[in-house]
Amino acid sequence: MPSNPTPARQLHFGIFLFSIGYHPGAWRLPGVSPQASHDPAFIASIARKAEDAKFDFFFLGDALATSAEQQYVFPSQTVRLEPFTMIGYVAAQTQRIGLIATANTTYADPYHIARQTASLDHLSRGRLAWNVVTGADERAAKNFGRDHHWENSRRYDYAEELVDVVSKLWDSWEDGALIGDQAAGLLVDPRKLHPIEHEGRFFQVKGPLNVARPPQGQIPLVNAGTSARSRAFGAARSTVVFAGVPTFEAARSFYAEIKAGAIANGRRAEDVSILPGLVPYVGRTSEEAYALYQRLSALIAAKLDVAALERDLHIPLTGLTSDDPFPAFDETDPSLALARLFITQARKLNRTDRPTVRHVFEYSIARGRGHFLAIGSAEEVADTIQHWFENGAADGFNVCPPHLPGGLDDFIDLVLPILRARGLFREDYHGDTFGAHFGLVQRPANRFEGTAAGAPVEPGRITETHHRVV
Repeated sequence: MPSNPTPARQLHFGIFLFSIGYHPGAWRLPGVSPQASHDPAFIASIARKAEDAKFDFFFLGDALATSAEQQYVFPSQTVRLEPFTMIGYVAAQTQRIGLIATANTTYADPYHIARQTASLDHLSRGRLAWNVVTGADERAAKNFGRDHHWENSRRYDYAEELVDVVSKLWDSWEDGALIGDQAAGLLVDPRKLHPIEHEGRFFQVKGPLNVARPPQGQIPLVNAGTSARSRAFGAARSTVVFAGVPTFEAARSFYAEIKAGAIANGRRAEDVSILPGLVPYVGRTSEEAYALYQRLSALIAAKLDVAALERDLHIPLTGLTSDDPFPAFDETDPSLALARLFITQARKLNRTDRPTVRHVFEYSIARGRGHFLAIGSAEEVADTIQHWFENGAADGFNVCPPHLPGGLDDFIDLVLPILRARGLFREDYHGDTFGAHFGLVQRPANRFEGTAAGAPVEPGRITETHHRVV
């Protein structure tokens, strides 16, 4: 029996894993395990929950530096497992959900990245995507023997060439190259194995890769558009672009820019899906949701730093205490846009017209990477999601539960049924690969197909000597 046709457009959802919760106070909440970041069974259980709910993907970010001080600002970033290793474990525990692993190109080699990604695409049967980041943490340089972290343009020059090399290496094996012809004594068809002979500014790579072509052919790319270069990269090359946008207006502007950039690069607007980060504080009532935010914020371990808040927001705060009302300022002044955002969010999240200095400070910590905080009853959160989706601000959302596992359970149990009832989210998967979840139904052609390969190998004839495999 033919299956029902896929609806023209439905929401995409991914789970962005912060094992101890996105909110910096979440790890102190009863029922949350402070050791969750190193508990593979727990991490896999979150992936399975998301898969049971038909999320498009499970996503692991990465960081290449840490410190004890970081626990007060972003505790979920302080300690974590390496993402490729963890994704391999999760792949064995799941069947259909897409899997996104992060690799920082600034401190990477293309041959290693090509091997890791191709291997994981095989292990997951075509469910991998690669989140390409160049890093913004100056501390990482010292962990890799460098004096300083490269500036943005050099990082992206390096990243773009690295991605080009990786893409060539994925194609260095044609489909069907691994023939296993026992009678002829040929494991590999030499006509379908291609050195890439890359000679570039940063890399000289001969190839071929020693992993067969990935099941998806070309593994989908993901990135987060922050700088102009990263947004341009996403518009030109990514299947999914993440966004840290705290308001609808910012999201709609970002959405329009990326879609226009995709078209300018010869793509269709629908070839790139834009998924802002969403931190859902969901309750059965609006009051319950706001109480959750306030309960978590009361658990923030960071001490109020009035001087730092004053420096960041350019608002005089000297002499004020945490319980004093945040001082009035000209909210129409463009130079105070960040202060306007903070005071607006503090009013909303604490349901008061006169938020305190402490309220503004709590938002400055709770906002993390600047993702949108959706707070309210399940109906209200669903309404917000639908509004963004139908009004040019999002193709879906990268969901960052404020605490785990309860925050994800609330979103799945309370919000998704409403969206499904409105026809906005799938009842089941329509494919088995990451690409299929995002409409990539046709496997890309291999750039080397039909071109000359290496010298023909006569069966049984040894042309190279391999003394030892290490």
